[in-house]
Amino acid sequence: MAKTKTVYCCTECGNETANWAGKCPNCGAWNSLKEIRTETGRKSSKNYTEHDNFSRAPKRIGELKTDSEIRFSTGISELDRVLGGGAVCGSLVLVGGSPGIGKSTLLLQMCGLIPSQRRILYITGEESERQIKMRADRLSVSSDNLFVFAETDLDAIRKAMDRTEPEIVIIDSIQTISDPEIASAPGSPSQIRECTMQIMRLTKEKGMTVFLIGHITKDGILAGPKILEHMVDCVLYFEGERETSFRILRAAKNRFGSTNEIGVFEMAASGLKCVENPSEMLLTGRPENSSGTCVTCVMEGSRPILAEIQALVSQGGHNAARRSNGVDYNRATMLLAVLEKRGGIPVGSCDAYINVVGGLTIDEPSADLATVLALASSYLDRALGSDLAAIGEVGLSGELRQVSCLNQRLSEIYRLGLKKCVIPAGGREEPQVPNDFDLIRVRNISQAISAALWKKRQDL
Repeated sequence: MAKTKTVYCCTECGNETANWAGKCPNCGAWNSLKEIRTETGRKSSKNYTEHDNFSRAPKRIGELKTDSEIRFSTGISELDRVLGGGAVCGSLVLVGGSPGIGKSTLLLQMCGLIPSQRRILYITGEESERQIKMRADRLSVSSDNLFVFAETDLDAIRKAMDRTEPEIVIIDSIQTISDPEIASAPGSPSQIRECTMQIMRLTKEKGMTVFLIGHITKDGILAGPKILEHMVDCVLYFEGERETSFRILRAAKNRFGSTNEIGVFEMAASGLKCVENPSEMLLTGRPENSSGTCVTCVMEGSRPILAEIQALVSQGGHNAARRSNGVDYNRATMLLAVLEKRGGIPVGSCDAYINVVGGLTIDEPSADLATVLALASSYLDRALGSDLAAIGEVGLSGELRQVSCLNQRLSEIYRLGLKKCVIPAGGREEPQVPNDFDLIRVRNISQAISAALWKKRQDL
């Protein structure tokens, strides 16, 4: 006879404990333990059969064969880039994002761009079949092998998969799917985890490619236990402000490719459009001869992208305000301290605000120098010039360190029409730039501020 076991799962890290507590003992998050009830003492026919137990055996790795067509194109170049060159057969992909950001639109457009010989099953638990048809007509999506099924019961979904035998399955969304054998509401941690586990088993057995859509909470994490991210093969986050037309797709986990690539889209009346040149998009509307702005070049995977960093420094009160958007807050605070100590600019008592235009999040330290120059430009109220960029990592001593892929970054800067770039002096990689491109080599932030803001060209 099956017995019910109650455990408490942390929605932040997925850690399970036998007793409830106000604070997770593993990650320290407050009020994150949710009750999960599981049944023990029985073997479910859905997850275990005696035939499977005795017919399958381990194989030598040399006996395993790889299919040359294991990847296939989704028809959307930016999505293929983030996935690592295309979707992988037999993979489980989780697409997360806030409601209304464009997750369903992206995957429905993919259904219309994938070759028609591939059978697709679109399972919707939030909309009716008629609503999906209306959206497909608006997006000009049409395929004879696209099937739509409005259902939330996992048993009915499994039967629909057996009946249609699809190659690609889209489930919108995982929070609406429920297993009737679990006594909890749809969207609860136990339902999400058990349904995802069973869908993952079906994915591997049938060799399907399954896309799960998941909503994120107000804190920016996927609703449900964090262990959901560990179960799937790939986790994609669709980011962007609903008030703007640009969206960014980035991979937080990818077992079949890099997690450094990003995809850039623009939301139009006819759906999402790929932005093949994100650097030009991010620099559109940049003010000319304005203080507090500097351009840098960051590497997102194998692609260089130009980003504009804006800073606003003003005289504050006793408690100086610090705000950063797109740049890590701790790193921004460190750069302000280095600018005051090593650069000689008293910004310690000032209010400082840093923003990366376009909603881009910069993680690599190559944008340190551009951030420092934007802060100094705002404090001194002197423009850097619309044709200048800056690349370099800033140390605590104010020194500048070399960055990787320097020539690739400089080529992208020159291609976008900028004529000057401040870079660290020395380094193992010799810059290769055209004759009309001016490289300003500096060794510390004091020399960088002097060369960029006061236009003093000297042998540094």
